[in-house]
Amino acid sequence: MLIRPRRLRLNQHIRDMAREVRLSSKSLILPLFLMEGKNVKLPVNSLEGHFYYSPDTVFEAVDDALKCGVNKFLLFGLPSEKDEIGSQSFNENGVIQKAVRAIKERYRDEVLVITDVCMCEYTSHGHCGILNHGYVDNDKTLEYLAKIALSHAAAGADMVAPSDMMDGRVAAIRQELDKHNFINTLIMSYAVKYSSSFYGPFRDAAKSAPSFGDRKSYQMDYHNKKEAVKEALTDINEGADILMVKPALAYLDVISEVSKHSSLPTAAYSVSGEYAMIKAAAKMNLIDEYPTMCETAVSIFRAGADILISYYAKEIAEAINRGDIG
Repeated sequence: MLIRPRRLRLNQHIRDMAREVRLSSKSLILPLFLMEGKNVKLPVNSLEGHFYYSPDTVFEAVDDALKCGVNKFLLFGLPSEKDEIGSQSFNENGVIQKAVRAIKERYRDEVLVITDVCMCEYTSHGHCGILNHGYVDNDKTLEYLAKIALSHAAAGADMVAPSDMMDGRVAAIRQELDKHNFINTLIMSYAVKYSSSFYGPFRDAAKSAPSFGDRKSYQMDYHNKKEAVKEALTDINEGADILMVKPALAYLDVISEVSKHSSLPTAAYSVSGEYAMIKAAAKMNLIDEYPTMCETAVSIFRAGADILISYYAKEIAEAINRGDIG
């Protein structure tokens, strides 16, 4: 035989040399949960190995991640009070605003701080926008999303990440940021966010489940792939700097499609349910957690992702450093 593909699999040196997908810890983002108060470090029961931090204890999480080679963080906040309009989300002394200032003051350019821009954690009803007779009012919500993003940028966030799925929110945020001279604050848009069953552990962690109904009128129908391209191209035209697909594992085809149609970096969010499933199956001795984590991370990059948001970010970085993946 002239052609023997197995020759390129003969030993580890050859496999490493011929590898098509190469990972870097610089492409990883770690989600962090912030809670009001002081000296807070409490376990997130639905996300094993993760904790709630207050702005004065979040340094512990950042330091641990930096030791692994992860220096990018996506912040989610849990306010002490909620109301109909989620007013704590744009309060300059809100939990996220305090945490951003604290992190940037201590680490400056050593880390990249990204903030989730949404209202579901802050509203008393748990929906991602302003209600109008029980319906989420798209255009009214844009005003509030722009205010939230501006407050995060003013606190020092490097990047804002709107996750609400309102039409026109990237343009509204870009205009508000530019108007106040935050022209270099990036927008990572949750461009393609599906209405998914994989968000359960996060909603428990963030106390953000809707008190009535669901989010299917604004998050995407998981039957649709062409719509994902439409959403991505819309956000490009509105000024997004990075596009995100969420969830990841059940949407590898969508990640591939979006990356093919865009010249922007494509991020993928490996969500809480994906993390929890691996953890649960490993506890039942049905799978080996470490290689499963490695394999799934590689699959997301292989599909076309340039950036991965993962609750396993530290462990994936360590696997890269060991040479097990990468």
